[in-house]
Amino acid sequence: MDFKFGEKEEQLRREIREFAKEELPPGWLAAMLEEENSDEDWGFAMTMSGKLAEKGWLTMSWPVEYGGKGASLWEQLAYSEEAAYWGIPGVGMGIGGVDWVGPSLMMFGSEELKKKHLPLIASGKPDGVWCTAYSEPNAGSDFANIRTSAIREKDEYIINGQKIWTSAAHRARWCWLAVRTDLNAPKKHQGISVIIVDMKSKGVTVRPLINYAGYHIFNEVFFDDVRVPSTNLVGKENNGWYQLMHSLGFERGSVAGRGCGYNRRILDELVQYAKENHLFREKEIRHKLADMAVLIETQRILACETIWKMSKGSNPVYEPSRDKVFNDQIAERLAIIGTGILGMYSQMDPLQRKSKWTKLKGCVEALYWLFPGIAIAAGTDEVEMNIIGQFGLKLPKSY
Repeated sequence: MDFKFGEKEEQLRREIREFAKEELPPGWLAAMLEEENSDEDWGFAMTMSGKLAEKGWLTMSWPVEYGGKGASLWEQLAYSEEAAYWGIPGVGMGIGGVDWVGPSLMMFGSEELKKKHLPLIASGKPDGVWCTAYSEPNAGSDFANIRTSAIREKDEYIINGQKIWTSAAHRARWCWLAVRTDLNAPKKHQGISVIIVDMKSKGVTVRPLINYAGYHIFNEVFFDDVRVPSTNLVGKENNGWYQLMHSLGFERGSVAGRGCGYNRRILDELVQYAKENHLFREKEIRHKLADMAVLIETQRILACETIWKMSKGSNPVYEPSRDKVFNDQIAERLAIIGTGILGMYSQMDPLQRKSKWTKLKGCVEALYWLFPGIAIAAGTDEVEMNIIGQFGLKLPKSY
């Protein structure tokens, strides 16, 4: 394996840096996952989505016929890492539009769905924004326990049920929805399908869930006799479990590049803060920051290994889970070390990022509040480690 990026990727990095300097406000340092929170942040994120689309970066690794550039996986990794480092918002088109809805549609969607939705995502416009609705009050890690139903009636599905922790539902135009289409399937996972829902449909109700950091990212979503065209079914009916496992793989895989970039930026900011405030002379602080540098470089190498395997035609199974768990652990350690370095300044409300008392634009405080949720998204670390154990280490199942 050669982890050295070529001139093409390095040129792309330089272009992204110049783009960030030109388009982002001076001193910009985006707190994690906050763009869905306020109308101001969301408006800026959508503006940036449009500009990224104009550059051809938003969906650069997609095939040309679907709005991409046919770029290599290495270029995609360089873009993801660099965009995250500079805090460029609007890269995801909601939650999952670019990273897993698009790739999943390419694998399983009908030509009609591909032609309708992929160009919308690639356009960077509001009608291409997505949310992903999986979890329910009684179905979290036990994903196959979902009860939201979709009953076929002629050329429509009638959807009833409730989803929870649905990120960006209040911003999205479309929903990538996991539903139960066979209420009598012998095994729970056998009766599940994926259906695309227009969030403007009659009977869809979105209620906010405010997280610990004070951000409005999550939502409850209620479906009351929501009628959806049967053509919005993704792939085959009752084959959704297979499709969803692929979607989750895409989601976990998207963590690596962005996590490397974001974590490295926070580390660089903490190093600079420690130097400017005479904390760098403390041996313990130097050692902790050095340890973080080693971990983040290890994270980058693991991400490169996953991309290298994919570039050789392999379909990684456990590697995305490994990369995701490692990112979760780094986020936790970085948040704890960061709050220790900032001291009482870390008690500031991250929403008050413009205050002179809020250091590093509230990023460390936000990360501290958010890292428990980061470890749950796309599957808890316990679920991920089961995947690593079963497929990576070939261990027998314990259940």
